[in-house]
Amino acid sequence: MTTHEPARSREQRKQDVLDHLEKDEDAWVSTASADGVPTLVPLSFVWDHGTLLMATRRTNPTAVNVTPSGQARIAVGHTRDVVLIEATAEVIEGTDLPEDSGDAFATKLDWDLRGRSAWVYLRFTPYAVRAWREENELAGRELMADGRWLD
Repeated sequence: MTTHEPARSREQRKQDVLDHLEKDEDAWVSTASADGVPTLVPLSFVWDHGTLLMATRRTNPTAVNVTPSGQARIAVGHTRDVVLIEATAEVIEGTDLPEDSGDAFATKLDWDLRGRSAWVYLRFTPYAVRAWREENELAGRELMADGRWLD
């Protein structure tokens, strides 16, 4: 595919990723069960202390899948401005969520789940981030590896 826009610098891509994480509200979350059955769901999120904080019912496949594997892939943005995140995941009970994280979630998403026992929070900590818009940005799309932003 040919594009008329020049490829963004790594610095600009990182800033664009951080802007998505601060401003976007929804992401696609992919997990797999212990026997390899994939699940892909949209979840709302807040960028909180360098992690994506989401919530779902504790019995939903995404929450169940997080427990055995601790792995997830998350996509933010649309197909012409992709942010693909590989992350470790953990389940956090509402009573165990730090107050500032719960406040950030409730403020951004106008939804406070603390104290609702049917729900859990999911905290995704990125260890790899890739971002690209078009074919000319495929080279250099890796922005984070091993949990560190690349220079």
